[in-house]
Amino acid sequence: MKVLGICSYKGTNYFGWQKQVGFISVQEKIEECLSKVYDTQINIQGSGRTDAGVHALKQYFHFVTDKEKDLKQLAYALNKMLPDDIKIISFTKVGDDFHARYNAKAKIYEYRILLTNKDPLSYDLAYIYPMDLNIDLFKEALNKFVGTHNYQDFTSKEEDEGGFIRTIYNIDVVKENDLLKVTFNGNGFMRYQIRNMIGSAINVASGKEPLEFIDNHLKVGKEKREIIAYKAPASGLYLVDVIY
Repeated sequence: MKVLGICSYKGTNYFGWQKQVGFISVQEKIEECLSKVYDTQINIQGSGRTDAGVHALKQYFHFVTDKEKDLKQLAYALNKMLPDDIKIISFTKVGDDFHARYNAKAKIYEYRILLTNKDPLSYDLAYIYPMDLNIDLFKEALNKFVGTHNYQDFTSKEEDEGGFIRTIYNIDVVKENDLLKVTFNGNGFMRYQIRNMIGSAINVASGKEPLEFIDNHLKVGKEKREIIAYKAPASGLYLVDVIY
């Protein structure tokens, strides 16, 4: 039997989603609890990685078991066992051909920027940015990323089976008082890609780089890769949803 799980978490205390030797991860915590409940080792496969400090409103994962359990009771039991910053939203049965990563058609992320000099309640939940920011120029810079591009300069990933080519369907920017919410909808995002795109747009909108800076780093057929140095903090990034 294959089970699909959906969880949410605050990533501040974790070295990302994926299990790593010597570091605490969200995947590890969930696997530990599932293994205790099932009294056998349970390994889970997530829809993708999130980096250290990144949050998730909906992260999807699956696991295989030969033991039948009430899945509502399973979710209840795990939520009693898990730390307060991880929550199981639901468990459901899925077909044997389902895969949390390979069946994903699109992912939605949100990046939050708080335009204030300090906020003790939000410092690990948003990028605190107290400097002047031209919102219209910020939107114009981000719009350059919409479409199918080679994002090799916007990720630290060493190699990519897709040649660093990804498609971003839409980028939406909403301002709610001092909070900027930037929503990305795309077919996939590589390591640090969104944080590097946000960092680049901020540096354009603050007058540190020309608008052409983004065009130059999206050019196909460049002689060499030049990974940009503008990476926004992990605290502002949220995995919102995965589309199947």
